[in-house]
Amino acid sequence: MSAAKWRRAMNGRGASAAAPPLHPVPATAARVAPSQPARLAPRWFDSLRAHLGPHHIVVLAALLVLPFVASPFLTFQVAAQSLVLGLIALSLSFLAGYGGMVSLAQMTVAGIAGYALAVLGTSSSADISLGWPWWAAVPFALLIATLAATLIGWLSVRTEGIYTIMITLAIGVAFYYLVLQNYSLFNGFQGLRELKAPTVLGIAWRDPVPFYFLALACSLGGYLGVHWIVRTPFGIALQGIRDNPRRMRALGFHVVAHRVAAYALAGAIAAVGGILLAWYNALMSPGSVGTSWLINILVIAVLGGLRRPIGAFLGALVFVLLQTFAIDLIDRERFNLVIGGVFLAIVLFSPDGLLGLWAMLRARLGPKPGLISNQRRQP
Repeated sequence: MSAAKWRRAMNGRGASAAAPPLHPVPATAARVAPSQPARLAPRWFDSLRAHLGPHHIVVLAALLVLPFVASPFLTFQVAAQSLVLGLIALSLSFLAGYGGMVSLAQMTVAGIAGYALAVLGTSSSADISLGWPWWAAVPFALLIATLAATLIGWLSVRTEGIYTIMITLAIGVAFYYLVLQNYSLFNGFQGLRELKAPTVLGIAWRDPVPFYFLALACSLGGYLGVHWIVRTPFGIALQGIRDNPRRMRALGFHVVAHRVAAYALAGAIAAVGGILLAWYNALMSPGSVGTSWLINILVIAVLGGLRRPIGAFLGALVFVLLQTFAIDLIDRERFNLVIGGVFLAIVLFSPDGLLGLWAMLRARLGPKPGLISNQRRQP
């Protein structure tokens, strides 16, 4: 419960105890009073409905119409890839924005899910893959990646600041060299190929339009899930731990347990993104979990803005657009220079990413509060 809700509850309780009602209701009237109607919707739905505005409906409608008006290239290479990378970056935004923990191992967690799917399911290496059906391999891959994220959180939450970043970076680099040098389980440098999405109900989910809607459904679920979690008592406590962990510990909250739970939730989100990434690329190789991608996920999250869940997807869209079309203006080898320049410019002008820049522009171009009040006073 937040401090504001606690104060309102205590004030209401004190007022009811101090001042009895002026007109008490007779017992007979109380017996025949109609009962309140039952709630037709759960509280989490009411909370989401209260915080979702018309602009969310407009954006959702545009996303649903996009594959029918755009080319398969834009649908698959740009839109679907942005959703997949945005889902992985969302896990980092949740940890950093609401928990104050910057982890560079989120792409590692996604890679663990992808490799687990390749080992448990089917791939080009029949002597390595176990050949499980997708409906059995996917849940176990998600479970393995979530447990790995929980272990990473248990190792890193006892540190803060630069030490947390270095620990998660070391874990990510260690996993990269593990899959690079291990041929009996991960097939070394070549990786595991032909990771095809399943065909369910006669729909080939590897095709551009079905895969786009699959990525959209998972991304929408992750966005709404984070949007709801941060408003639950756990999410409010996590934000309090982000702001002042010592005070929250003095109030009786288990700081380490909350942080490890946040890593587990973020790991589950990143694991779903890792499954989609494996199906999108149709392979899992050491290049998918290399140091460059560990940094790219951080760049994506910071580009969009860490304080709101939608920022991860906005940053992923900008990143994919630059990655796709920057080669028309500059050599592919210099792509990191373009990303670095855009990242530096946005961070210098807006510490909260593109969303912060948009808020600044709205504040400058919007009407002034004083001007509105003066206009209202005029007859």
